Amino acid sequence: MAISDVHETSVAGDGANHSSLRRRHSRVASSGGNMFDEAAASAEAVMIDSSGSDDSLNERIGAAREEKVKEKQKQKEEDRKPPDHASRNEVQDGERAAAGDNFTYRASVPVHRRIKDSPLSSRNIFKQSHAGLFNLCVVVLIAVNSRLIIENIMKYGWLINSGFWFSSKSLRDWPLLMCCISLNLFPLAAFMVEKLAQKKRISEPVIFLLHTIIMTGEISFPVLVILSCDSTFLSGLTLMMVACIIWLKLVSYAHTSHDLRSLSLSIEKGETLPNNLNMEHPYRVSFRSMAYFMVAPTLCYQPSYPRTPSVRKGWVFRQLIKLVIFTGLMGFIIEQYMHPIVQNSQHPFKGNLLYGFERTLKLSVPNVYVWLCMFYCFFHLWLNILAELVQFGDREFYKDWWNAKTVDEYWRNWNMPVHKWMVRHIYFPCIRHGMSKNAAVLIAFLISAVFHELCIAVPCHKFKLWAFIGIMFQVPLSIVTNFLQKKCKSSMVGNMVFWFTFCILGQPMCVLLYYHDWMNRHREHN
Repeated sequence: MAISDVHETSVAGDGANHSSLRRRHSRVASSGGNMFDEAAASAEAVMIDSSGSDDSLNERIGAAREEKVKEKQKQKEEDRKPPDHASRNEVQDGERAAAGDNFTYRASVPVHRRIKDSPLSSRNIFKQSHAGLFNLCVVVLIAVNSRLIIENIMKYGWLINSGFWFSSKSLRDWPLLMCCISLNLFPLAAFMVEKLAQKKRISEPVIFLLHTIIMTGEISFPVLVILSCDSTFLSGLTLMMVACIIWLKLVSYAHTSHDLRSLSLSIEKGETLPNNLNMEHPYRVSFRSMAYFMVAPTLCYQPSYPRTPSVRKGWVFRQLIKLVIFTGLMGFIIEQYMHPIVQNSQHPFKGNLLYGFERTLKLSVPNVYVWLCMFYCFFHLWLNILAELVQFGDREFYKDWWNAKTVDEYWRNWNMPVHKWMVRHIYFPCIRHGMSKNAAVLIAFLISAVFHELCIAVPCHKFKLWAFIGIMFQVPLSIVTNFLQKKCKSSMVGNMVFWFTFCILGQPMCVLLYYHDWMNRHREHN
């Protein structure tokens, strides 16, 4: 009985499985013909597992095959039906594309359809990408300079020696080193003056007089030390640059402190300040802010600056390596190229003018390299290293001066610390005192010319005013480039004039003039 019950149950179960299997096949078939094979296979496996006899198994397999045949016939009928709207559009697009391709490349189709300019025409030349030409120029530059280096070494030999970096004559420059260290006393004296002013123990005229004395002494002391010592040019140049930087900082410290003091006094009197004036930095005399200003890479004083959160030591190390490499490259160019050229030259304004012009042009190429290396070493590497060490945030030390179309634009972008100082402490004060813009610009160039002359003439022990004349010559050159920019809009004519007059002609000329003045001085002493 037990066996009979089990068999009947199995048969009943087979019937139930068979009916459910058919329903399952119907659902699978409605979902798509591609899935039917898998459904049929799984159904056969289920039937084999659940079957209790061979006859029922054969019946189920036959039914599954019949279902499969019916589904295939149904799929063929659906394939014969016309496609819907979207499908018809796709077919039509494909046919049109194929027909268009066939028609486009036929000989009867015109290839000249509209007016076009050549890529290098005047209307298109600055709209094109010249990356490939730039790469070509770099390759040619490397090849040409490699040949020149080999030719120079074969002709003159290895001219660099340790005396370029340090010599026994440098030991005689210790008075300049002591003078450089003692320059720190002048900012300390300016701080004491402002401290007395904060306590209202001295009046404004006395404050102005004391600051004037401090500034005059700060710039006069190194000049006297250099002129009284037979120092090297590099040592004298370094001391004069440090002295000029400190002088500019002292002017900014005194001027800004005076302005903050005036605003604070106006607030105490209850006066309403203009909307563009906000006491973001209240007047207070702090030795810490003064000391930070003296080491920060800026010439404009303010009680606080934007600061970075930390010092990137690895980044500083990498920049120091670059600084050493580019300084060495600059020394190599000076000793290996520029020195032989100026030694074999004559005074530009004496003798054969054509020969002097040839020497100037020959000197212009290494001079440009040295000038670019100097810019990269000082304005990018050194100032960024200093800013990173003191966590100074505003590191806009220069802009894209190489794209300058006028001389004015160059001077605005070339040296941002000095430009900001000039605008803040020279240009706008002159404007506020009723001067015209042209007069204010002329005064700014005049001050720049004086300091350029001091930095070069004092170490040379010769005051020929070549640097002064060169800077003041920028004023008419600025007028010319501004005129060209107005006449030739959206062109680089002014940029070409700037590069030629400033780097190709002006700087090499000054180098030759000061070199021969230096050599004439040594001949007179000997």
